[in-house]
Amino acid sequence: MANVQSLERALRLLQTLSDYPDGMQITRLAEQAGLSKSTTHRLLATLLKMNYVVKDEESDKYKLGFQLIYLARNILSGMDVISVAKPYLQRLSGDVNETVHLCMEDRHEVIYVDKIESTQTIRMFSRIGSRAPMYCTGVGKVLLAGMKQDAYERAVSTFDFVAKTPRTITSKEVLDAEIKLIQTQGFALDNIENEDGIRCIAAPIFDYQGKVIASFSIAGPSSRITIERVQDELVGKMKETSASISRELGYQS
Repeated sequence: MANVQSLERALRLLQTLSDYPDGMQITRLAEQAGLSKSTTHRLLATLLKMNYVVKDEESDKYKLGFQLIYLARNILSGMDVISVAKPYLQRLSGDVNETVHLCMEDRHEVIYVDKIESTQTIRMFSRIGSRAPMYCTGVGKVLLAGMKQDAYERAVSTFDFVAKTPRTITSKEVLDAEIKLIQTQGFALDNIENEDGIRCIAAPIFDYQGKVIASFSIAGPSSRITIERVQDELVGKMKETSASISRELGYQS
């Protein structure tokens, strides 16, 4: 039992460090992970030895080590959708001069697997590896719309429906209606539902079997991503990009 507890604590340290790319000193790391400083020091010694964590001697901060990349190599190599989608998403971002995200579903959450920054400013919390709820993000709703009914029901049963903004969907009934609309129109909106002042339009990526395996979005301030711009310009560009990426992955509509 002690060994399992030690493993759980070590993984907690890694998860905590993953949220702080600039690193953390041991006292703050222990506080954030909910561990004693002595326990944290002991676990870090092992993680350092195995290169899962590195230490900056000048700042005394601990960061994630490159051994984690080695572990993830087979997962990343299998994610063909990232490499296939990237040139299309770069082209889309350059065309509209807005930030573009590529996302996948993991344990009933959205995980950001790629991001193309625009030259324009955007105050939005997103980076590769970060997570977000499915019910209040355009990318999440697209992924939900692509699920079979039983998988959809399982996913929705895990949602807390926390109101992130005054516009957030907070009931299954409203979400069900939204998902049906998305399935009909082929795209989804995060209409200032996840972050104040941010609007996104999202579309699906299909594999050769016709399964929705990822989603992507254009995100920006609602002052730039207006409903008029969505309807007049962005819907067409999103659908065109969706079709191009999906076609390269073997999808035939």
